[in-house]
Amino acid sequence: QATIGIDFLSKTMYLEDRTVRLQLWDTAGQERFRSLIPSYIRDSTVAVVVYDITNVNSFQQTTKWIDDVRTERGSDVIIMLVGNKTDLADKRQVSIEEGERKAKELNVMFIETSAKAGYNVKQLFRRVAAALPGMESTQDKSREDSILYALERRQSAARRHRGRGE
Repeated sequence: QATIGIDFLSKTMYLEDRTVRLQLWDTAGQERFRSLIPSYIRDSTVAVVVYDITNVNSFQQTTKWIDDVRTERGSDVIIMLVGNKTDLADKRQVSIEEGERKAKELNVMFIETSAKAGYNVKQLFRRVAAALPGMESTQDKSREDSILYALERRQSAARRHRGRGE
């Protein structure tokens, strides 16, 4: 289901001896919501910028979204670039190598996923949560962190995953 407006989901993850509560804000990456993005980015620790691997334009727009995140948060933010819709590999317009290269150039993390098929979705959240400040320590404490989803034409699968304990 495509995102219309801004969706919110809270997800709790358990990593080693830590409990991490992720607050997910899905902004759908649509230009008409662009003016709202700074208010969501302002208090975020992580930004996940998603592009559609079957749409080269969405991939090209990610540089702009990442620049916007850095303009608002400086270098004090973890950024994950995500190539989504790997279930549509036969329609792929952006290679995994192109995604990896852009992530390296922009000094951000990278992963490819399929929200529809559930491929690498858990891994995405594990990697993001593991990169959070303080996760290198093994102290037993809970942490709340906000994650901004600035998505380029992403299909929101969060609602389907709520009941599965994922």
